[in-house]
Amino acid sequence: MGKRNTNETTTMMMETQISELERDIIKEILNIGLARAADSFAAIAKDKVLLKVPDIQLIEVKELLELVAQYEDTHVIIQSDIKGDFNGATLMLFSDDHIVRLSEVCLSMVDVQKGELSVMQESLLLEISNIITGALVTQLANILKANIYGSPPKAPKSHIADSLKDILVQHPLFQPLVFTVITRFTHNSRSVELPLLLFFDTKTFITIIDIIRTFDLGKNNLMETD
Repeated sequence: MGKRNTNETTTMMMETQISELERDIIKEILNIGLARAADSFAAIAKDKVLLKVPDIQLIEVKELLELVAQYEDTHVIIQSDIKGDFNGATLMLFSDDHIVRLSEVCLSMVDVQKGELSVMQESLLLEISNIITGALVTQLANILKANIYGSPPKAPKSHIADSLKDILVQHPLFQPLVFTVITRFTHNSRSVELPLLLFFDTKTFITIIDIIRTFDLGKNNLMETD
């Protein structure tokens, strides 16, 4: 039994090996989605919004849970699940300073106090997550010809690993593919960065890679879809 599990893990790791070109294609797909999200976010932020995808990495489930746990005590975490043909989620991480700045810029609030969120502030964070996740999911669906959708965002109050169990617990052999995205917007020349984690289970990742490998790159599919 142990040998079979080891073989399954080895096979899965081999299947999740990607070339630099495939990595670049994934990043470009995400950048297309983020460009659309930036336009929508700019209407709320009332200024230019820049979004980028700096890295793609495969990490162990334990590492992901530890990473999320590091943020739980210091950040408000907004989660939106990705469902349908793909299984994934986004987590947007808002520190107290982020929330103050967003409240000032997007809600025209003054003398914003750090601490417990007002209903209006939580609604703003949910809307920001909804805009960015929605744009990403729409572009992924269009480019990869997949039937996927984002669930309404939510703000888990604690033990966020429990709410991620569809990705992490039900598929213990899977390594989630984690994209670290820095959302940066400027207002009156001041910049705010919002960390975003986008991840899929390994089965979804393999599906995405298989789709990418069918692209006729000579026809520039990404630009045609965009």
